[in-house]
Amino acid sequence: MINTSIALYSWTNGVVMIAIFAVVCITLVGILINFMSKGKSKDVSDNINEKDSTEY
Repeated sequence: MINTSIALYSWTNGVVMIAIFAVVCITLVGILINFMSKGKSKDVSDNINEKDSTEY
């Protein structure tokens, strides 16, 4: 009877911390994918520079 009335642990704090950690991880992965998709590829930038230098 005494075991049922005393809460030995609380799930609330752990669940909130895991949820915050998951949101931070998802945000960081989204930022990383955004940076990767916006970056210029090296081959394209070299070809553009060669075309610009030959026109002058």
